[in-house]
Amino acid sequence: MAKAKKLPSGSWRTLIYDYTDDKGKNHYKSFTADTKKESEYLATEYIINKKDCDKDKGNCSVGQIILEYIDSKRTTLSPTTISGYECSYRNHYKAILNLPINTLTSNILQRWIGEINQELSPKTVLNAYGLLHSSIDYADIPFNFKVKLPQKKKEVDVYIPTDSDVQKLVKHFKKTNNKDMLIAVYLAAYGTLRRSEICGITADDVNGNRVIINKALVDAHDKGLILKATKNTSSTRVIELPQFVIDEFPKNGKLVQISPRTLTKVFASTIKQLKLPHFRFHDLRHYSASIMHAIGVPDVYIMERGGWSSDRTLKAIYRNSLTDYQKKYTDMTNEYFSKLE
Repeated sequence: MAKAKKLPSGSWRTLIYDYTDDKGKNHYKSFTADTKKESEYLATEYIINKKDCDKDKGNCSVGQIILEYIDSKRTTLSPTTISGYECSYRNHYKAILNLPINTLTSNILQRWIGEINQELSPKTVLNAYGLLHSSIDYADIPFNFKVKLPQKKKEVDVYIPTDSDVQKLVKHFKKTNNKDMLIAVYLAAYGTLRRSEICGITADDVNGNRVIINKALVDAHDKGLILKATKNTSSTRVIELPQFVIDEFPKNGKLVQISPRTLTKVFASTIKQLKLPHFRFHDLRHYSASIMHAIGVPDVYIMERGGWSSDRTLKAIYRNSLTDYQKKYTDMTNEYFSKLE
């Protein structure tokens, strides 16, 4: 039996072999507890359950099946997605985590859904159910449960930043000499770049007025910040920016020296400081798309510049945008029809 070792924190950890992946790398499970006895007990319990699970997947617990599914996707899904799955595993399945799959019933799952629905949004509940469904499917176990899931809430109108909002942000970051945030706002508002893309770009990706976007800096939590490929094939693109934006870029290294998380934190505090309407840094992308739409740029180009793979997001943006332009277009429309009289 594996022996627990005492950690500097005073806790005890037992490390056991779990499996070898298709690349020959050994993977281990660790069990940390307040006492040596408890840590070793948890490890032993896992080994026994794993043996039963290997004989018949139906004997596997919900937790084991979900972890197997997550491990199987580590090389194909982004670190951000995997981190989201792991967070869901830790927080959303407590009532059913240790139940063997072959003991699950529609009633048990319905009670679980009802419990988490009291604390979580419908979207989060649907995501948790979807992860469970995918995990059981992956284990090649029939998923024959009938449950009633919460309905997604109707999308609430989202505030799209205006020209005035963006100008106030630019003015503030120039005044405070915050070069990182100034460049970040420029790239999001005028280049439609995502936060992770902005934090991943280097001076080597800039050629004249053209910027190559082919990577993103993401927070993989346990692995820290890592550089990965862009979100999808549509996200890999080349865009051209105004000269005044290019002039702000450093000649070497990363264009923005701060992490995605710090960027978000500074942006949120600045919005409050300037007493602007609440909106996210990500909404600067939506501002950019709404402006292009307002001046008549075709959707196909807007999608290409912003790295959108479908027009679903654009339609939602258009529905909630053009605040600055509504009166102008209303006047233009009324003036046209007035001429017909």
